[in-house]
Amino acid sequence: MSPPCRLACALLASALPLAAGAQPAHYALDPVHTRVLFAVSHAGFSQAMGTVSGSHGELWFDPGDWSSAKLAVDVPLDRLDMGDAKWTRAVQATNLLDTATYPVVRFVSKRIEPVDATHARVCGDLGIRNVIRDTCMDVTFNQLERHPMPPFRRTAGFSATATLSRKDFGITAWPSVIGDEVSVRIEAEAIRSTRGAGDDTPGNAGVAPTPATPIEPDTPDPASTQTPPEPEP
Repeated sequence: MSPPCRLACALLASALPLAAGAQPAHYALDPVHTRVLFAVSHAGFSQAMGTVSGSHGELWFDPGDWSSAKLAVDVPLDRLDMGDAKWTRAVQATNLLDTATYPVVRFVSKRIEPVDATHARVCGDLGIRNVIRDTCMDVTFNQLERHPMPPFRRTAGFSATATLSRKDFGITAWPSVIGDEVSVRIEAEAIRSTRGAGDDTPGNAGVAPTPATPIEPDTPDPASTQTPPEPEP
């Protein structure tokens, strides 16, 4: 082996442990630009749609290594909007989402299945109404760039879809009116929580992380079961 080759190989070998130990960057979900949209059959006439804004959570992400990604998200059901106040209250009622007892939907990733450079299947624990199911989302990585608006922070953007069964989470009311299959679409932006070299305008230290609440069993309030019936959605 020639001296130049020995030198190059030695340098490469010394760099490998550093690369293997590198950690993905940490991001905080932007609650303003993260939204969940869901659609479910309304008596076969149409797909009733609702949205939830204001999600908080954490993301660890390296665009060069999907397998190292981690995600933990809280979706606040008090921000649910069906487009009509009465309809929103009906969906939040005890016999459906029961948001008074279970105010948050939580997702914590457990495994990442990369498809290609910009697509992956993200699977983990989804908790709705204190029922936790293994759930997968098909995720598209849109881009990772410095945001063009002040304070010019490094931002990652994603789109995701999933299909749920409401019966899997114990939501069985109004079977003749509300379909079982729920289509979910998510648009999310995440802001790098610590400033990288050249990533941000000088003087901007990034944003502090907003951790998602770990999934833990909730203790229902016995009084919540005494809520009078809500109007039909």
